[in-house]
Amino acid sequence: MAKMLEIIGLVLVSVMILGFVGALETFGIESGLTPLFWGCAGGTLIIIMYRKRKRKQAGLE
Repeated sequence: MAKMLEIIGLVLVSVMILGFVGALETFGIESGLTPLFWGCAGGTLIIIMYRKRKRKQAGLE
């Protein structure tokens, strides 16, 4: 599960960066701070918070 979350997080970060710099304009996605950027940033943040909570729970039990 942890490796899968790491891969998903890496994909989200890479899509976020490519969308921000404009490398995805050929697919009709605008560059800059678009909803795609914020969606990927939010998804990555949720993964980070989830993994932190799971590590904390594993340490307490």
